[in-house]
Amino acid sequence: MTLTQERAEPHTARRLTRPDPASGTRGGQRFLLLGLIMASLYSLFPVWWLIVAATKNRTGLYQSNGLWFSGWHLWDNLHQLFTYEDGIFLRWTANSFLYAGVGSLGGTLIALATGYGLARFEFPGRNLVFACVVGSFLIPIALLTLPLYLLFSQIGLVDTPWAMLIPCLINPFSVYLAKVYTEATIPYELLEAARLDGAGELRIFFSIVLRMMTTGAATVFLLAFVNTWNAFFLPLTLLRGEKNWTLNLGLYNWSGKRLESGVDLTSLVLTGALLSIVPMAIMMVAMRRYWRSGVTLGALK
Repeated sequence: MTLTQERAEPHTARRLTRPDPASGTRGGQRFLLLGLIMASLYSLFPVWWLIVAATKNRTGLYQSNGLWFSGWHLWDNLHQLFTYEDGIFLRWTANSFLYAGVGSLGGTLIALATGYGLARFEFPGRNLVFACVVGSFLIPIALLTLPLYLLFSQIGLVDTPWAMLIPCLINPFSVYLAKVYTEATIPYELLEAARLDGAGELRIFFSIVLRMMTTGAATVFLLAFVNTWNAFFLPLTLLRGEKNWTLNLGLYNWSGKRLESGVDLTSLVLTGALLSIVPMAIMMVAMRRYWRSGVTLGALK
């Protein structure tokens, strides 16, 4: 072997053992895909269990495999659910739609107006007001429940729909989202041009600002709707009468009857819980196009 061949062999070995960048990328993609699959299974597992449980009667619920079907009793469970106590479940569902729908719609409008004012108007104390909005994130809603109860009891609003609607109208996090979205989508030049054309502030807000903030408004509304729909501690404290209860509070009361009176309503509770996630799923699908248009608009800019 010549000296030239001996010197060439180490370089050849190094070239043969050099790692392939594409293989590392494929390995990272596989790891990411595995993580996404595991996260999806973890998220869908409770939903699958709830769907299976809602199709069982009381015997199958306690004596069969919890992850697979045992007969098909979903229609019987739905019939019992809608007829039990003269259809009180439908009343609770209507109450939840009232509190979540009307409260979230009004709260979204107030949040958009407040966020727009904080983002595009100069006034003394603006930074202080925004600091108070951000600082209110640190206050849990549970700490505000007792003061709200004492206040509403003095003015006679306890156990009325207003006890749920008024707190839903004020959401500091929605105000923060509206301010951030306004700063990103509403330019000063557009507002000045509208003012030069003679448009008033209310007309600018309702005719220009709201139309340009459709995506942000959909996000704020959806978050507020889900938060109000899933609320539990606030209606538990402020609502006394059974006819004013929310869906979650009513199902919670049914689940406790097994310990109080010995009546097992577990099948009805699980069936009602399955139905309670349907409105939120429909809301997510219905508002998906607004988020998609918002992402496309950002890409075009």
